[in-house]
Amino acid sequence: MRVLVTADTFSGVWTYSRELVSGLVTHGAQVTLVSFGEIPFPHQTAWMDGLHGLEYHPTAFRLDWMQEGEQDFLAAQEYLCAVVRDARPDFLHLNHLSFGALPVSTPRLVAAHGDVITWWLSIHGHEPASSEWLTWYRGTIAAGMKRAEAVVTTSRWMQQMMRVAYGNDFEGDIIPAGRNPIYFNPFVTKEESVLAIGRLWDTGKQVSLLTQHAHGLPVCIVGADNPIPAPALPIRADVRVSTGEHEISVKGAQTESQLRSLYSKSTIFAATSRYEPTGLASIEAAFSRCALVANDTEVYREMWGDAALYFERNDAASLTNVLAQLDADRELARLYGTRAYNRARERFTARRMVDEYLRLYRRLRTPKSSVA
Repeated sequence: MRVLVTADTFSGVWTYSRELVSGLVTHGAQVTLVSFGEIPFPHQTAWMDGLHGLEYHPTAFRLDWMQEGEQDFLAAQEYLCAVVRDARPDFLHLNHLSFGALPVSTPRLVAAHGDVITWWLSIHGHEPASSEWLTWYRGTIAAGMKRAEAVVTTSRWMQQMMRVAYGNDFEGDIIPAGRNPIYFNPFVTKEESVLAIGRLWDTGKQVSLLTQHAHGLPVCIVGADNPIPAPALPIRADVRVSTGEHEISVKGAQTESQLRSLYSKSTIFAATSRYEPTGLASIEAAFSRCALVANDTEVYREMWGDAALYFERNDAASLTNVLAQLDADRELARLYGTRAYNRARERFTARRMVDEYLRLYRRLRTPKSSVA
């Protein structure tokens, strides 16, 4: 099977695509990968070494949600059509909703990794203000979803959000995100500490909840989502955020090995997000045997069930109380770390994700409509 996959280099979509593409090639597929947003750094593409069934086309076309992204859209679409004509894939796996209506006859799915409308609804509780750009954006996304043979989300919650934002005129499938457990070490001796990932100003990740009360455990916040290459000189010391009552360690961007070490040594992972379309960070923490303390939202309940502890939705005091409960009962923390690990092994492996996608590709090989 020949599959064309799109990705971007700015977010967890790159990690997701790495797992997907690596798995597809391992299964014998010929994969053409096209990335948008920025030309990636060498450390971002090192995983491609040795994948002999992969052809990679990096581009710097701006994404649809970016400033002036609309101006790049037609050129990006034309470029993608040219790659499709040359590669002649059997199926398109588009990790960009806006490319769903690509004017080629190849059957395709689009995967929803997040979008402006569902983000706004989750954060603000209402639609964003209308504008000319928003009209274009909504129409482009809706057209892409309608044209695709399937719209894949990682959860029922995200599928429902897409229907609220764009209507019901699409075929939906749910395939949870997956990670390869080999990248994580669940057997390192834990240091009694709490880890969270997200920028302090990001209202979607809302790790700032951890800064509003004192904690008995050390807290570390990594303020960047994507790993960086190993620097020639050591990364500068942590920044300490002080409220006058307590301090929290805030780290900047980390290398992949540094992130792996932080996950493996942390007893608890605080999953504070109010908008979580994929849940990759909590999956990585679970594979590191961290106890999960999650915001009590539909998506985290769906993902983790009784394998996590929950704090009252968006409530900093409740988060502090749950962390204190685990601090006082270390055996309970170990129990929930094991529960999260076992659930991740059962539901969130890259192998399971790739197998489900391959089955879906085969089922959807007949295109919904032919485009001249």
